[in-house]
Amino acid sequence: MTIRDVGAAAGVSTSTVSRVLNGTAKVDASLVRRVQDAVADLGYRPNAAAQGLARGEAGAIGVLVPDLANPYFPDVLKAVSRAARGYGRRVMIMESDEDAASEYDLALDLMRSCDGVLLCSTRMDRASLAELALHSRPMVLVNRMAPGLSTPSVSVDFYGGMALVCGHLTQLGHRRVLYLSGPETSWANAERIRAFDAAAAFGLRVTVVPCGTTSRHGHQAVAALTEHDSDATAIVAYNDLVALGAMAALEERGVTVPTEMSVIGCDDLALDSQPSPGRLTTVSGARNQLGKTAVETLELLMTSEFDREPTLIPMNLILRDTSAPPPA
Repeated sequence: MTIRDVGAAAGVSTSTVSRVLNGTAKVDASLVRRVQDAVADLGYRPNAAAQGLARGEAGAIGVLVPDLANPYFPDVLKAVSRAARGYGRRVMIMESDEDAASEYDLALDLMRSCDGVLLCSTRMDRASLAELALHSRPMVLVNRMAPGLSTPSVSVDFYGGMALVCGHLTQLGHRRVLYLSGPETSWANAERIRAFDAAAAFGLRVTVVPCGTTSRHGHQAVAALTEHDSDATAIVAYNDLVALGAMAALEERGVTVPTEMSVIGCDDLALDSQPSPGRLTTVSGARNQLGKTAVETLELLMTSEFDREPTLIPMNLILRDTSAPPPA
């Protein structure tokens, strides 16, 4: 079924049908009724993408993420897709594979194809973000803030989440902690470290250990620990994947969790293939709320004048079985 069929049934031209369906120009009310009746009688369904092009819109939003293999992002993307459908928009997804150097070009590709873009946990430098902000397509930062830029942002409060972890460890009696760090270019990682620096005022000494984002990275980092690190009584990991890898390495070294070493993750990831997440102490921010709020913010930016303070989604401390007082 095409608009030619609709035009023939309504006794009007295809251009009139197009103007009625797309709302791109005023059409006589009687002609509008004839087109609408023909659409209903024929069961015609207009092509949303074609309608968007007629209005100069793509009908889609783009999302750039660093790693689709990380279970954190599919949960966010589900919420993004659900919220976008509510606005009649499709979602286009690109992945940078943790390559900060490629993010700028990937974001430009999305801007060429979409009406607006969500940059999720982007690693690119601030200068690149500022240059992207000069382009005509609306852009929202997710899990990233860039002070001084007018670009709206929606982020989990990683600083507040790590402050909760530091308070928990301090109350348990820990004083020496290792932090298995995420990517150096990650804003979320920097927020965690900022919280650890502040915790020094409460007597908590945190040593930052270069690590990564996967369980393999966590395993390698713990396996490489030296005697210098032996006085640490707790490990805080960049995410739950890193924490699980760390726990596996501790087990291989004969270190019992949490009796001899407490381990705390981040993000409360649902990992059906792993037996341990259900007992891992962690912190979590609502990923469904993050994705939904990001789309709502982008929609406002695309459809109206918009000026809003950065949105922070609080994290909650989830106490389970991997944190305990330090050994005597």
